[in-house]
Amino acid sequence: MLKADVLVIGAGAVGCSITRELTKFNLSVITVDKNPDVGGLASKSNSAIIHTGYDASPGSLESELVVAANPMYDKIAADLDVPFSRIGAILPAITDEQFEMLPMLKEKAFRNRVYDIEYLSKEQIRKMEPNITDEVKGGLYIPRESIIDPFLLVVAYAENAVRNGATFLLNTEVTGIETKDGKVIGAHTSQGFIEATYIINATGLYCDQVASFVGKNDYFVNPRKGQFYILDKNTDCKVNHIVLPIPTKLTKGKLMCPTIHGNMLIGPTAEDGKDKCDASTTREGLDSIMVDVRKLIPGVNFRDAITQFAGLRPNRNPEGLHIDSYDDLKNYINISGVRSTGLTGSAAIGTYVVQLLMRLGLNAEPNWDFDPSRTGIPRFNELSIEEKEKLIKEDPRYANIVCRCETVTEGEIVRAIYSPIPATSVDAIKRRLRAGMGRCQGGFCGPRVIEILARELGVAQEAIKKSVEESYMLVGNVK
Repeated sequence: MLKADVLVIGAGAVGCSITRELTKFNLSVITVDKNPDVGGLASKSNSAIIHTGYDASPGSLESELVVAANPMYDKIAADLDVPFSRIGAILPAITDEQFEMLPMLKEKAFRNRVYDIEYLSKEQIRKMEPNITDEVKGGLYIPRESIIDPFLLVVAYAENAVRNGATFLLNTEVTGIETKDGKVIGAHTSQGFIEATYIINATGLYCDQVASFVGKNDYFVNPRKGQFYILDKNTDCKVNHIVLPIPTKLTKGKLMCPTIHGNMLIGPTAEDGKDKCDASTTREGLDSIMVDVRKLIPGVNFRDAITQFAGLRPNRNPEGLHIDSYDDLKNYINISGVRSTGLTGSAAIGTYVVQLLMRLGLNAEPNWDFDPSRTGIPRFNELSIEEKEKLIKEDPRYANIVCRCETVTEGEIVRAIYSPIPATSVDAIKRRLRAGMGRCQGGFCGPRVIEILARELGVAQEAIKKSVEESYMLVGNVK
């Protein structure tokens, strides 16, 4: 039977951040997730923006944590070798009504302690974003709104946690939580019972289900679908900043922004549903993105789309970010209501939860050997000629280009397979290295990636999966 001082349920951005923070102390930490890779749900399907919290509900826990988290990312990204850029955001007002809302939005930002927000004239906006509509009347500039690689952030949290002593059990679903004398004592999982002194529910979309195991599901979570377009890097109509519409109560609206790797990201929708597995795109949803974004950027060319995708955000009812502990159930923390700002908030949520554990009685000495740094897999296409030659000399597999669109080598793929959080599926390779994220979307490199995975994992190619259980890439030979 496995034992841990702390059991974290959920290996998304929040769960992995908490796990990493816990390894700063001399504790045994196990993190479980029912998915075969970290960051398998909301953490992989979002706008990849590190928010300032300017438009959060003033005085809310979400405001407190997002505002605190934003300045943490300069160090986190540097320590963990994660691509990150403070490109800033522009909120253009394109109607008289929106223009009149600007002072209110700036005041709300100040109430959230986001003070570096400035008015922009029409001329200033047009200079910063030449492709924006001529109808713009003015707007706001938020310089610390930033972009990041959300896949690598979660992987980096997890890999660094493993380097510092944490254990991750993937493909491990929690089926129940055991209590005794008013406190949690462990969890039943698909891999057996795990004894734990403290348990943290960080399961996002399924947090209400896990909370029901201990009778703390006084809320429910419905999935809020957000559909997106990704445009080719060579599209002729681009933006330099995050271009945001004036937000509404339901959504931040449909935006257009660069990704950290140079594509254009457009979306999302905000569609409340009931099916927590329905991440499909729809013609209606994608058409609504076209209509709304063209109001801001009329020249955007959707024919340059290389893919569309949808993510499901956990929408809590009643709403609001909650990090709860209970007088009648000791040693259990329940995290719910982690919305679209969850990727940003993860950094501060990690420290917040660990401090809450200390208040609840967790007694742990600092881990003076904690190493905050992680070195990622070198991106072959970003290296100098001399660096490429050196790498090929050390490992000839770096000379084999597998993904032509993103220039991903066999050497990089093999390193990902043997990393602290092994990449064992096609999507796991894709998220870490971008093999299959280019214009052909894996049409060229897909078969070769499957071949390399099968060879290194010692299994038949028919056993290789796209991502989750039963998502096999191949069904057999054709001759």
